[in-house]
Amino acid sequence: MIICTAVLIFVMPLFALFFFLSAERTLNERMQRIDLTMSTNAQALGKPLWDFDIDSARKVAAAIAAGSEIEAVHVRDSSGSITISIPAAGTKHDVATRRFSTPIYFSSVDGEKYVGALELEVDNGGLISTISPRDIAFMFIFVFAVTIVFLAAVIANRVIVIRPLLRLTDAVIRTRRSGYRQSVDWHSRDEMGLLAENFNEMQSELAHEESALKAAHAMVQAVYNKTPAMLYMVDADDRIAAVSDYWMLATGYSRDDVTGRHFSDFLARGETWRSARGLADHEAPEAANCTVKFQCADGSVIDVLIRETPMGDDAGRTSAICVMTDVTELKEAETRNHLQAITDHLTGLLNRQGFEAALDGKISEADKCGHELACLFVDLDRFKWINDNLGHAAGDAVLREVVSRATAQLRPSDVIARLGGDEFAVLVSAPDAETIARGISEQLKSIFTTPFTPESTKVTLSASIGIALYPHHANSAAELLQKSDLAMYARKRNGKNGTEVFDDSMADTARERAELERFINQALENDWFDAWLQPICDLKTGRPRNFEALMRLRHPERGILPPAKIIAVAEENGTIEAIGNVILKKAVDYLARISDIPGFEDVRMSINFSPLQLNADLLARMSDILMKSGIQPSRIVLEITEAVLMRNNPEINMVLRGLRDCGMSIALDDFGTGYSSLSYLHRFPVNIVKVDRSFVAALHPDSAVERDKPYLLVQGINTIAQHLNCKVVAEGIETPSQREILKDMGIHYGQGYLFSRPLSIDDIEQLYNPTGERLSARA
Repeated sequence: MIICTAVLIFVMPLFALFFFLSAERTLNERMQRIDLTMSTNAQALGKPLWDFDIDSARKVAAAIAAGSEIEAVHVRDSSGSITISIPAAGTKHDVATRRFSTPIYFSSVDGEKYVGALELEVDNGGLISTISPRDIAFMFIFVFAVTIVFLAAVIANRVIVIRPLLRLTDAVIRTRRSGYRQSVDWHSRDEMGLLAENFNEMQSELAHEESALKAAHAMVQAVYNKTPAMLYMVDADDRIAAVSDYWMLATGYSRDDVTGRHFSDFLARGETWRSARGLADHEAPEAANCTVKFQCADGSVIDVLIRETPMGDDAGRTSAICVMTDVTELKEAETRNHLQAITDHLTGLLNRQGFEAALDGKISEADKCGHELACLFVDLDRFKWINDNLGHAAGDAVLREVVSRATAQLRPSDVIARLGGDEFAVLVSAPDAETIARGISEQLKSIFTTPFTPESTKVTLSASIGIALYPHHANSAAELLQKSDLAMYARKRNGKNGTEVFDDSMADTARERAELERFINQALENDWFDAWLQPICDLKTGRPRNFEALMRLRHPERGILPPAKIIAVAEENGTIEAIGNVILKKAVDYLARISDIPGFEDVRMSINFSPLQLNADLLARMSDILMKSGIQPSRIVLEITEAVLMRNNPEINMVLRGLRDCGMSIALDDFGTGYSSLSYLHRFPVNIVKVDRSFVAALHPDSAVERDKPYLLVQGINTIAQHLNCKVVAEGIETPSQREILKDMGIHYGQGYLFSRPLSIDDIEQLYNPTGERLSARA
């Protein structure tokens, strides 16, 4: 078929091309003969037609018609007198013809004259007429050669290809039937011989590999049975197909007891088992590595971890090889670790993590039963005093005693947990949870009526309790715990030792505080903090002698924020030190700018300091700032409150004395409002005493009765301060009468809205003229 196809595709087009070229050549030769015949005889007919010699013209026409290819000849003169046709009617052979005509000219003395026309009818010819005998002989030889090649190819294919292929096929069939590797008995130097040789080598290698595979299979079987792991195989129906020797040793079963049985038959009662091969693809990884309870032959139950690896066969069924590991001890250890992770090691109660899990469960139960859930957040008051003065061992003993007393006051269904430190939480679930929670809070407060005796020392404690309700106050566990915490802190701010139920104002306070914290952080990052300056004036002349730097936060959208709230939040979250450092740097820079105003060359700057700023490196930091700005230390006044001195911290005392030794002054702010203010004047390096504004505001000249006590207190402070070489500054002067009263007492300096509100540095520079006096229009 291949050869026949090749003949049709390649040889037949060659034959067609040969026929076409041969016919074209024959036709060309024929046309040349006709043209020659017509041109020659047209010249011969010229004179007879000129002379009207009809006989001669007829003889010439008869001679032309004698040609083998000429079927008929027609001659006529130009005048129509002579018309000759041979044969007279039709053609000689009665075949289809083609007409050819040519004009007849005669050369006379006057030149060539047109005398008539010669017309020939020529046989069209057929396919055979276009092929010459030579072409037929050539085609016969060509066909004979192709036939010989075809027969030779068929015979050679049978001898060289088919016979060795039959032998190769026979060897393959005998190998398949007998199971032994058969070789091919064929030797030649051609491709078939090479194929037979490679087939024989392949058979030899396969025989060697089969021997190695059998040995490997025996080794794998031995490893499978001797490996100290519980190995088993299951078929597509989850029936046990094979088990290892170690599996039988660990479970106590024999191979005959388990082979062919479902694996689920050996699970403990109540256990369910789903093979990884029966799950969806997204579930299979989890099921392929799972833990179940397995019942051994002696009835004991162990926890086993099963790792299943599916194996598909040719029929599409899926079996699996599995590894079973005894994890009983690991599960027990895991349970112990989980309990330790959710239990407070000191009190044995739930810790925060365990309480949050229990809170989620209680919320689910409350939703199902339609109950309310109350969360009591309990914080012990004055517990830090025990740790600081009696030690942490005493504190731990008190905590255990508190838990023992509190647990006795709770219902069995209530949950109590220690969240950390001295903070506890109680969960109460009931239809009217608030009423029961209030009752429990009263019972919890009653446990503190009896003093605690750690280290044989009587200690009285109290508790601040916050209550939040689900679902009235919160929609989630985290929100419930948070709002009970907010209620507890509200109780702390309102005097401690009591119970507070959450309301929305507490959340507003918390949001406001969070917003202020965010503003503080943004202000530190974007340099929104600024130092505004309030003059401290001479009471006699009214001229500024000093300026106090006051913190201001200029928010780009909210404007100036209340400084008191910012300071309170900053002291709680620890950012007050960073804010103080910013104000310190700006206050010193502004003092350098004020010093350029004529008359203000020697004014001083008072800067408020928080306890967090009074650390060991403050002196070095102050010296660096003053050196860069060119300000003398004697022009700096450090204002501190009694809270700093009440700490009685040796490090703070050392820092204050070091600053004073450098030439700076120490001012005691809000004097008279603390617990033992007078004792500070001789115990600490104080140079200036600032009388609190509450005393100044009580000075009313119109009422001697209302004025007596404040007057005597301010006068006493001034007298004591002067005897201790301390200057006195009165704060909060708002009326001329207050100024006159203070001036008559002998107090030289004061500040307040009577003189000026706190101003920015730009306003300070614009407000004072070159002489240092205030502009009358602005005043």
